[in-house]
Amino acid sequence: VQLQASGGGLVQPGGSLRLSCAASGSISSIAVMGWYRQPPGKQRELVATIITGVSINYADAVKGRFTISRDNTKNTVYLQMNSLKPEDTAVYYCNVAGYDSGRRYFNRWGQGTLVTVSS
Repeated sequence: VQLQASGGGLVQPGGSLRLSCAASGSISSIAVMGWYRQPPGKQRELVATIITGVSINYADAVKGRFTISRDNTKNTVYLQMNSLKPEDTAVYYCNVAGYDSGRRYFNRWGQGTLVTVSS
């Protein structure tokens, strides 16, 4: 199972970006899809997750501004980021966990995509 993330870039404060992350390979089911970020000089932190059939969770810092969604037909997770602030600047990583066609558990990270919020 591989993940391919895209959508990062440079945006002005108050602007918007949409990140995408597509999972490919022999996937039987997906349990969790999520986004994390690592600001410069800091540790990786949770941004948002979708736990299949259970819940959607957001970090307090992004509630009301970011929206996570998924397309089950494409095994793709999205992160719509609005009202971006300079403190949102980070490398964003997608994470997907589930089971492959051999019923083996997998947990994969995307390659990271840089989001820079600056005027």
